[in-house]
Amino acid sequence: MVLLFDFIYRQFIHEPPPPTASFKGKTVIVTGGSGGLGLEACRSMIRLGASQVIIACRNIEKGKAAAKDLEATTSCSSGTIQVWNLNLSSFSSVQAFSKRVAAELPRVDAVLANAGIATRTFRISEDNEETITTNVVSMSLLAFLLHPKLRETASKHNTQTHLTITGSELYEVAAFKESKVPDGQIFATLNNKSTANMSDRYNVSKLLDLYVLREFAASFPVSSSGVIINCIAPGFCSSELHREHSNAFTNFLIRILARKAEVGARTLVYGASAGKETHGQYVPDCKIKAPQKGLGENSELQHRVWTELKKKLELIQPGVTSLT
Repeated sequence: MVLLFDFIYRQFIHEPPPPTASFKGKTVIVTGGSGGLGLEACRSMIRLGASQVIIACRNIEKGKAAAKDLEATTSCSSGTIQVWNLNLSSFSSVQAFSKRVAAELPRVDAVLANAGIATRTFRISEDNEETITTNVVSMSLLAFLLHPKLRETASKHNTQTHLTITGSELYEVAAFKESKVPDGQIFATLNNKSTANMSDRYNVSKLLDLYVLREFAASFPVSSSGVIINCIAPGFCSSELHREHSNAFTNFLIRILARKAEVGARTLVYGASAGKETHGQYVPDCKIKAPQKGLGENSELQHRVWTELKKKLELIQPGVTSLT
């Protein structure tokens, strides 16, 4: 009932304020920047002065079309926008993208980890069900691989940089029955097609993202890293996240209930410019909110997930979780 009232308030009464923070001279990376919330976040940050925006997406042609749209609507200078390939269903793509960032970008001020999928079809990608690979494992791998560049930028330019994860209030309704297994078996259970509850899978992925956020932020304090790590929630928005659920009824609900992508994108831009008080915090609609579902600092389940995840990441790239 509380979630329902919160949904009504956010969708029909309150909306996040338009961003005003300056991005002058900054370089930002937006995963999933070719459409929906990511595209609108790019547009907003360019208008706020960003000197370079990297649209990270799996479909380069779509990314180039998005870049043309941004250039036409913002009148930004040539070279402001670049389109780079990043496929979060492929660990090698994440690694190649991260190497390119380290080699070609003099600085990175913000990474908006916005790309994600919502599907009820069980598909294996790499060694996981695809939602888990895309929304959780690859997102975490990317975070570990780009964190050194964010730290370097913060130190070199005497500033604070940002790693912002796009979350969802749907984590609150995650049943996460897969957690009721012995230690070390959570991800294996999530990858079992015969028992997979795909109607709950997106919700679970966003709960896991919050676990990752809290553990990652605790591992890299702002005081020593200069990197602010937070998780935003844009609300129910008209975006490409719902593309696999497109039907007359869903489209009708989106038309009458969903926020415009530009409104939801305001939360992404806020996250990428917020103060250090948001480090390790869940920040829906530009306000810090205490997470529900027993997400305490010493959550046993949180630590179990984090321990399993780090083992998976170490198998993908040995030493990645100990980068300093």
